[in-house]
Amino acid sequence: MTRSSFNRTERYSGVAIGLHWLLALLILGVFGVGFYMADLPFSMTRLKLFNWHKWAGMTILALSVLRLLWRATHRPPADLPAPKWQLTVAHLTHWLMYALFFAVPLVGWAYSSAAGFPIVWFGMLQLPDFVPKDKALAEMIEPWHGALAWALIVLAGLHIAAALKHQFIDRDGLINRMRPGRG
Repeated sequence: MTRSSFNRTERYSGVAIGLHWLLALLILGVFGVGFYMADLPFSMTRLKLFNWHKWAGMTILALSVLRLLWRATHRPPADLPAPKWQLTVAHLTHWLMYALFFAVPLVGWAYSSAAGFPIVWFGMLQLPDFVPKDKALAEMIEPWHGALAWALIVLAGLHIAAALKHQFIDRDGLINRMRPGRG
């Protein structure tokens, strides 16, 4: 199929496309910052990056709620013809990524709360503690945040690889359904 063969109903809505790409950029950015800052020595730069990381995580959580609500109230385009196993893997990957869109920031919030470091969203709105301050709990939670973040990045990599396969090997126009701009 060519790009021109898709009509409006075969593409995702503009809101779904916008949320998809905004979340993709934020998730890749927050992962990169998280990876970079984890081994920095204590400094003002590290503190600033931790705060930015928390703000971005809470923004990802809020946008994920919006995205899930949008998805629940707006039917996506029908699947393109594909073997059943590919459709199963695609749907499973999407739903696992949705789960991780929530799990990663919620576990990070729990870790921050348990460690006694409040989240002040954009330096203006202090969020309530997600769990009580508890050093032992913080130590238990911390590795889960990183492990879940890595799982999300691996799934995102699979998602990107599948999209590229559709674009360059299958040439079925799948990417056009989520491409920004007019269909």
